[in-house]
Amino acid sequence: MEKIVVFTGAGVSADSGLATFRDADGLWANYRIEEVCTPEALQTNRARVIEFYNMRRKEMMEKEPNAGHYAIAELERYFDVEVITQNVDNFHERAGSSRVLHLHGELTKLRSSRNPNLIYPIDGWKQELTATAEDGSLLRPHIVFFGESVPMFERAAEIASRADILIVVGTSLAVYPAASLVGYIRPDVPIYLVDPGQPNVALIRNPITHIRKRSAEGMPELAAQLENQRKK
Repeated sequence: MEKIVVFTGAGVSADSGLATFRDADGLWANYRIEEVCTPEALQTNRARVIEFYNMRRKEMMEKEPNAGHYAIAELERYFDVEVITQNVDNFHERAGSSRVLHLHGELTKLRSSRNPNLIYPIDGWKQELTATAEDGSLLRPHIVFFGESVPMFERAAEIASRADILIVVGTSLAVYPAASLVGYIRPDVPIYLVDPGQPNVALIRNPITHIRKRSAEGMPELAAQLENQRKK
């Protein structure tokens, strides 16, 4: 069975109405990334960081997966599919994707401030400021902050190296190291790029098919195309 690796970014979730860091007038326009998404911010203003992620978690729970998420999940009927996402929401899982690797963490989990391997699911959207892990340390969002290493990258690169088809959807390919995943696929692997903009493809030498549409529109079209090819 052909292996499809789907690499997704904020554009996939934006189609569900989820605000992104880069929205000029979005929900997070009143926050500076340095104030809510760095280890230093967690140390100096823990309450503000926890509030920020509580708000993001609440917003996620009020939204639903869109047609792009469902189209990606539908591909599992005909292909061996793995999703690598830069997104921290759970829309891929809620849409039915069975294998999802989160490069930048997950809103639905908390972890120890001391031991990154102590990870816990969170019930509901609100993290209490004083909640602690079993090692006695304060819990923090299970999010990869700016300036921290991306612990799942090596695994993601290994997954990408086994792809027969790579679908890149809703990402500018500008955030590293995540964007460098396209360099781990075999040179003969076709890349389908689903994005209305112009992601950075300067370093890609593989054959590219660019579908200049948003994920919620372009992914169902691409999924149908790939499934029809599979049936022939």
